[in-house]
Amino acid sequence: MIPGVAADFSQDNIWVSLVKAVLIVVFLLTSVLFAIWFERKVVARMQVRPGPNWHGPVGLLQSLADAMKLLLKEDVNVTRADRVTYLLAPMISVFCALLVFAVIPFGPEVTIPFTDFTTPLQLTDFPVAVLYVLACASLGVYGIVLGGWSSGSTYPLLGAVRSTAQVISYELAMGLALVSVFIMAGSMSTSQIVASQAPLWWFIPLFPAFVVYVISMIGETNRLPFDLPEAEGELVSGYMTEYSSMKFAWFFLAEYINMLNVSAVCVTLFLGGWRAPWPLSALGDGMLNEGWWPILWFLVKLWAVMFVFVWVRGTLLRLRYDQFMVFGWKVLIPVALAFAVVVAVMQWARRVAEVPLENTLVVIVIVCGIAFLAIWLWPERARPEKPDESAVLDAFADGYPVPPLPGQKLPPSPRGRRAPLEHEPDQEHQADDLQKEGVTGE
Repeated sequence: MIPGVAADFSQDNIWVSLVKAVLIVVFLLTSVLFAIWFERKVVARMQVRPGPNWHGPVGLLQSLADAMKLLLKEDVNVTRADRVTYLLAPMISVFCALLVFAVIPFGPEVTIPFTDFTTPLQLTDFPVAVLYVLACASLGVYGIVLGGWSSGSTYPLLGAVRSTAQVISYELAMGLALVSVFIMAGSMSTSQIVASQAPLWWFIPLFPAFVVYVISMIGETNRLPFDLPEAEGELVSGYMTEYSSMKFAWFFLAEYINMLNVSAVCVTLFLGGWRAPWPLSALGDGMLNEGWWPILWFLVKLWAVMFVFVWVRGTLLRLRYDQFMVFGWKVLIPVALAFAVVVAVMQWARRVAEVPLENTLVVIVIVCGIAFLAIWLWPERARPEKPDESAVLDAFADGYPVPPLPGQKLPPSPRGRRAPLEHEPDQEHQADDLQKEGVTGE
């Protein structure tokens, strides 16, 4: 048994691990097909239309038809692209996305039917499993960056640069939100974090960190309202503009797998993992938290978080890029950092001063309430006054000409005020002469 890990993998061998890995890949691929149908159906209901309803029962085979369409489309390669990097980039994104579920626990230890073999419903785990998840998410952005750079086009490059800045910004907030969970659970092992939530799910005492994580995970996966790297109104399709057929499908697949990844991490770290909700967990002395039942609770929670993705997409509009970055750096990161400090102080009080957990929760609620009131009552910054429309702008005040801003006007031109020179004909006399000659201008 691995120290610091709640799950026992002592009976697993290479064949068991291989079967688990294959099952995880099959689960992710089928979940992506279902997620595409689920998203289209939910958004359609929000917009009062039927959505996919032709291929298969209630349109369930529509995602399979879309996959076949991408598979059979013409595969176009860009002439100016860096060929090796251009082909390798989508594979990097998909490969990194497939790695995360290796440390996600689907349930506790189970016994395989008709055998005495016992194994955890998890591929593997180790004391720093959550850091492994963050590392996989960080490496996945290399596929986006290399895909945008290797395309040899302006729009993909801009989308790749945006994605890099976006991941750096929102992974910091996400990591700081997860620090609060590490402090409360006393571990970074996913199975140990799930075990620590037996008395209380962490989203209740760590609600501010939970909110920061939910916002960060939407920004991390480039989803509306944070889909700036592929904003069709600005960048056509961002880093995927020059990709077609299956190469485009790999990027599309990686995006939906990443949605499943961050949803699974949210369930594992904040929503009790595979544990049953409170009314059901009390039935039969916790019988519903044993055997194969926990897989059901895990999947229900997973798709509840996926519904939040779809709900946000169908509700909110896309932010401007500057608003998006300001929100990440000036709001999410300071809030997550301040809350992590509060949780650290409260955990020290629990461990050293032996303060009961209930008192700790009360203090956290009071501190969060005070912080919320302070933000709510903080005086608004005075807006700059509108420039006086009657003011005359001296364009050469600083030694070089500057254009007027809205509400400003330039002084009259000196040429319009000076008298005509002796050798220059007067404009009125010149017009009279032209009329006498029969020349008119219309």
